[in-house]
Amino acid sequence: MMHLTTFSFILWDINPTIIDLFGREIRWYGLLFAMGFLVGQQILIRIYKNEGRSEKDVETLTIYMVLATVIGARLGHVIFYQPDYYLEHPLEILQIWKGGLASHGATIGILIAIYLYSKKVTDQSYLYVLDRLVITIALAGCFIRLGNLMNSEIIGLPTNSSTAFVFARETLDGIQDIFKDQVEKVSISKSDSNTTIENFEYQGLKIEVDLKAEVSNKESLAKEIIDQVRGSNYFSDNVLIPYSAGYKIEGNKATISALGIPRHPSQFYEAISCFLIFLLLGAIYIQKQAKLPEGRLFSLFVILIFGLRFIYEFYKEDQVAFEEGLALNMGQILSIPLIIAGLFLLMRSFKKKNEII
Repeated sequence: MMHLTTFSFILWDINPTIIDLFGREIRWYGLLFAMGFLVGQQILIRIYKNEGRSEKDVETLTIYMVLATVIGARLGHVIFYQPDYYLEHPLEILQIWKGGLASHGATIGILIAIYLYSKKVTDQSYLYVLDRLVITIALAGCFIRLGNLMNSEIIGLPTNSSTAFVFARETLDGIQDIFKDQVEKVSISKSDSNTTIENFEYQGLKIEVDLKAEVSNKESLAKEIIDQVRGSNYFSDNVLIPYSAGYKIEGNKATISALGIPRHPSQFYEAISCFLIFLLLGAIYIQKQAKLPEGRLFSLFVILIFGLRFIYEFYKEDQVAFEEGLALNMGQILSIPLIIAGLFLLMRSFKKKNEII
């Protein structure tokens, strides 16, 4: 059953690259990732100065944090999500610019790094450092998830929620890359109406392709583009071209009718959650400060971050094939022990009066 409706979803086709400098891309993800550390460092400096501690301690902590986050996140992805692949391609473990970072791996890396730091800097206990560090980590998590959004990655399941996004960037880049010798520019915009098929509403789209003047058979090229988007594994299934869809050629422009699949913007959900957790932890710290029991902020952070992560995973696409058919995916399985540990530490912080060193 097919009929037309008028509800409009959010079309997300942001270019993940800010600028290309001499063949080197500067991407939103990298910028936001770095901002998470830089802004977090300034907040931690303020906390440490307020408690009469040295700024040099924060500089040392930052080095530990950067190394632990990058190494832990990469190894976490390798071990938890694609061990078979990386056993066959071990050198690719170092190629972090190709993607593949796991937040659970970053968490384990940070926990190990801070333990080593607290052994070196003996006037700061393990939980003392973690309690202050998680305030900045929550904010960094917000920046990183916004980076994922700019990359159009870690997308959610299809939904007709009013907050749904249609992720169109992969289709744009795919057409541009495959037909780069014949195409000047590709753009995607929303059409006047949507289409409902089997009770699911799809966003009506127009794919506008500016063809190079020297292309002799423009209609044939338009048909080839349509066939590629329909059948090639190069493209995601976020933008569909039904067999009933039409196209038209006007001068050097081909306009192709398409449908976009609205999806949960799970990256945005997590970014907002991280920011709210940052505000909550910061407010508790400002209110309690010296009276704050050790482990209280860290336990709240772990429970909230990974508790929400457990819930959000129900709204996400599986990251790797082996997760298909599992009752819980890898992200949820890894979150459970962290939530349990957080609950234990939270109860401990209420039962035992801890003095802050």
